[in-house]
Amino acid sequence: MTADLQLAKVAGAIADSARARMLCALLDGRARTATELSISAEVSSSTTSAHLAKLTELGFLSVVRQGKHRYFQLANTQVATALEALLQLSATPAASFSPNTPTHLRYARSCYDHLAGTVAVALHDQLLKQGWLVSAADEPQTGTRHYQLSSTGAQLFIKLGVELHPKPRSRRQYACACLDWSERKAHLGGYLGAALLEMMLAQQWLLREPDDRVLHLTNKGQIALKQHFAMSLPERD
Repeated sequence: MTADLQLAKVAGAIADSARARMLCALLDGRARTATELSISAEVSSSTTSAHLAKLTELGFLSVVRQGKHRYFQLANTQVATALEALLQLSATPAASFSPNTPTHLRYARSCYDHLAGTVAVALHDQLLKQGWLVSAADEPQTGTRHYQLSSTGAQLFIKLGVELHPKPRSRRQYACACLDWSERKAHLGGYLGAALLEMMLAQQWLLREPDDRVLHLTNKGQIALKQHFAMSLPERD
């Protein structure tokens, strides 16, 4: 296919108002379910499925499977940049994301045995930004991103007392992106995510609320995250 025909095909995909609404809803970098995108686009579930299949086929979207759920997100930063440029031409701001997660669970909580919530997403992003975590091969069937520690990342984790090596014959994923329930962005899951949370609890950076998933970030934890991870801590709602 020639460049002009390919361009027309891509432009045609965006030209549909329902598909355009779906793409704009995903511009904040968060993932959403087909049901949520159906509501955003104000179309039926069957129509939504057809639209999502087309956008995925054309490379606009990628799919993350987590448990029984499928989440859709923009495929890469190039797609986001192109959409942002078109929005500037149309002088239209993108819609913001409003989570419906209970407030007390949003900032910091446990996700099985690793850290989740606003703090966890910020920490995940900082680990990647600083090059302490690096991307490894993705899992084709689920769309899950896998990571490995860089040499500097390993040195940092060892200094903090994080146990880097799982038990022999462990079949658990070592380090992977786990889609955050409230933020709809990735936090660090797998063995390494669990080991990191274990250290943070042991050092009392975080305190666990009895019989609940809620975690409280202590003053000691705030100082430690800024000192060791060079993090600007997100504000609590």
